[in-house]
Amino acid sequence: MNWKRTLLHYSSGFPKESIQHQSMNLFKKAVILALILSSIFFKVISSSADTNIETVFHVYMNDEFVGTISDKNVIEDVVNSEVNGMKERFKDYHLILENKLTYIPEQVFRPQVENEQTIDRVKKLLTIHAEAVSLVINNSPVLYVKNSSDAEKVLQKLKQGFVSEKELSQLKAVGTKSSELPPLKENQSRLLDVSFTEKVSFDNTKVDPGSIFTVDQAVKYLQKGTLKQQVYKVKEGDVLGSIAAEHQLEEEKLLQLNPDLSEDTILQIGQELNITEYEPLVHVMVQKEIHKIEKIPYKKEVIEDPSMYKGDKKVKQKGKNGKSELTYIIIEENGKQVKKDINEEKVLKKPVNHIVIVGTKVTPSRGSGDFAWPTNGGYISSQLGQRWGSLHKGIDIARPSNRTIKAADNGRVVFAGWDGGYGNKIIIDHNNGFRTVYAHLSSINVSAGEIVPKGSAIGVMGATGDATGIHLHFEVYKDGNLMNPLSYL
Repeated sequence: MNWKRTLLHYSSGFPKESIQHQSMNLFKKAVILALILSSIFFKVISSSADTNIETVFHVYMNDEFVGTISDKNVIEDVVNSEVNGMKERFKDYHLILENKLTYIPEQVFRPQVENEQTIDRVKKLLTIHAEAVSLVINNSPVLYVKNSSDAEKVLQKLKQGFVSEKELSQLKAVGTKSSELPPLKENQSRLLDVSFTEKVSFDNTKVDPGSIFTVDQAVKYLQKGTLKQQVYKVKEGDVLGSIAAEHQLEEEKLLQLNPDLSEDTILQIGQELNITEYEPLVHVMVQKEIHKIEKIPYKKEVIEDPSMYKGDKKVKQKGKNGKSELTYIIIEENGKQVKKDINEEKVLKKPVNHIVIVGTKVTPSRGSGDFAWPTNGGYISSQLGQRWGSLHKGIDIARPSNRTIKAADNGRVVFAGWDGGYGNKIIIDHNNGFRTVYAHLSSINVSAGEIVPKGSAIGVMGATGDATGIHLHFEVYKDGNLMNPLSYL
């Protein structure tokens, strides 16, 4: 201080040789000088007492300066109000003030404070968190719940979307036993496992309490998931409206995703369209064991016979289904079956093949000119000639051993249908100048254009049209001229 420097300056003025001699005088003078300086110092202090010294507080939040205030209570009251407000809104949560507030006092003559500005800055920087548990999927936190108990409930409810609570309880009980499971009976099933395809875990954390989900909110959020763009292949019967509705899209949105389409576009089967679908954030994988008794379908076996005409066939052995006892392991993902494997199989009854013999002999369309009798036996009840005042153009055959009508020779059917008084009628062109007519049939077994071999069944004897009874009316033509059938039979 100045008085010390003055004291040293004063003492340095004495000669060296007289220091000891004058030591007492020097001491006395120093004391007097000190008293004078002290008097001056206290006068300065007392003269400044008219100016007030005030204390201000420099506020720091997490070591960052935010402002200067006149009183700590200015900030403390604001912080307490904010904390209490959050506690009132989020009563069930344990809240934590994350900010570290520090107040550094300073005494100043002319205080300059900014209470309001500091309050605003503190409010903006104030961070109040709640203790919570984050649900982590594939190493990324996706949502927050109040505690681990709520997190477990979320996972349990997700599983119960695809299996019952009873099944989950039974699965848990089985998991604690070491004994072997009993065999399943017919149509019985058993739950083997329920898990998530994603890696799911929990972490303790602290978050904004407003971002914490309830159990039901968390379940809905995870089930709905996020929108992802996918490709859809057009199926038979699809139109823009049905595709949009199926994927919960507005038709306008579907057109935006596919700019090459318009409302009038005709979709083609197999055409690929861009769509957006919600993809769940978690997928529940259910593994089941199912026991079933199933039929083993018989196989069809075909044997060709060159002695039979092509188109003819006969059953050699009727097929019979077999029966087997099966145990399947089925895996479902969010309710959709993605895998089905046979775990055990036991054949209870072997199937019997269904064997059919088919003809391969090609039927010639040209007749030989040598006609066969068109019925199975019978007698001529009426011949060609005048009858009841008009010409009877053919012969009538009645009372056969059975009523099957047969082609008299190889040929091609040129007419098969109804013809007035003839009733059901068939005309066969034998491609050698001859044509034969078969009338009054109760039913017809062939159609126009069909090639028929000699002796093959073409219809059934009847009494359709103008017929006096059940019989076959048979006519023969040669080069368009009516001939007597008896000349060729």
